[in-house]
Amino acid sequence: MLEVNIIGAGLAGSEAALQLAKRGIKVKLYEMRPKKMTGAHTGENCAEFVCSNSLGSSDITNASGLLKAEMEILGGELIRIAKENSVPAGNALAISRDDFAKAVTKKITENSNIELIREEITKIPEGNVIIASGPLTSDELAKSIQEFTKTEHLHFFDAIAPIVEVDSINFSKAFWGSRYDKGEASYINCPMNKEEYERFYNILINAPKIEQHDIDKDAKFFESCLPVEVLASRGVDTLRFGPMKPVGLVDKRTGEENYAVVQLRQDNSAKTMFNLVGFQTNLKWGAQKELVHSIPGLENANIIRYGVMHRNTFINSSLVLNPTFEARERNGLFFAGQITGTEGYTESIAGGLLAGINMARRIQGKELFIPPKETMLGALANYITDKAHLAHISKRDGSLRYLPPQPINSNWAIVAPMDMPKKERKNKKLKAELLSQRAITTIKQQIINIKPV
Repeated sequence: MLEVNIIGAGLAGSEAALQLAKRGIKVKLYEMRPKKMTGAHTGENCAEFVCSNSLGSSDITNASGLLKAEMEILGGELIRIAKENSVPAGNALAISRDDFAKAVTKKITENSNIELIREEITKIPEGNVIIASGPLTSDELAKSIQEFTKTEHLHFFDAIAPIVEVDSINFSKAFWGSRYDKGEASYINCPMNKEEYERFYNILINAPKIEQHDIDKDAKFFESCLPVEVLASRGVDTLRFGPMKPVGLVDKRTGEENYAVVQLRQDNSAKTMFNLVGFQTNLKWGAQKELVHSIPGLENANIIRYGVMHRNTFINSSLVLNPTFEARERNGLFFAGQITGTEGYTESIAGGLLAGINMARRIQGKELFIPPKETMLGALANYITDKAHLAHISKRDGSLRYLPPQPINSNWAIVAPMDMPKKERKNKKLKAELLSQRAITTIKQQIINIKPV
């Protein structure tokens, strides 16, 4: 029986390994942690969530929610484990980081078809390989990937939000609630009046940042994970219309909608740790402490983890990959997860799912699975691998330098259009319902062809 080498036991690598294993294929799953740690991971378990602990909305009329539904239909393993280790988060799917990572690690180590090897891989191996080393790929492996792809290695920067201890929150000021009272009151909300907000804002824009040698003035950030200080630099009201918007959050003690609100989301199953939603940051730790303590309700908050910045790496998939996630220049070599140019936890798992299914089909001599563009999974795979989305600039020697789009997450704009009356096209909610219904119907039709034998 042919075996598969998977590099990286993060979300994509773990999902790919489990997909192959349940199809009877032997897997060697390589993970360099804990022998060699990254700048963002804190533990040695597989599938560790690094930044937020949320996989986004569970509503299928939301792009991320539809992607989750499609993966469930296709037999996704990590989505099921995520639901088993979820914590309250309104209409979103959020997980207890430690419980989820431990559950995934247990499922992998107990599977007789998977061998988990704690070793750094520095070069792309021969044979059947899935590279799922993620955005925090080690330098040596990154060089090997760059040599194979013959393209510039690209990157953007991402940041992590602070986490505080719930018992240190002042609930005479903070209150429980969810926006528009949807679902249970699962968020802690810290309200601000205008004066409090302006004081907070002034602290933020004047706070010193951590200097890192690989972050320069032209550094690129993924738009959905912008550091809070970068958002604030766009204007005094940017945060009030972004992560601190007060809309739909009424303090029932006063009946008032406040000037701004900081939300905190449960981070572990014991409900003892909460992260600040939308507060990814690269501020120095002393400045973070001052900023957090300036928030009403968090004056004496015990900060369990400070925010940090890390560099994310990804390849130019439009030049390198087919929509099956197999390399165009080498059969049996697949890429999966954020290294392909997708962004987000759900999208990483989806990449591992598709790569795992297709690696199994490659080994079994079957036609590789290309998910239809009418589905969210298919739309993502098509978008990042379609040469039509490339931009280019001329270099001094007359050759072209190809510039892929910024890493992308699931969204309705990339899904194949659908004929519908003008009235329905203008109704965003109705349009999303129709697109999601079509996607679910379409993905269900694929099951007979790709389910494990």
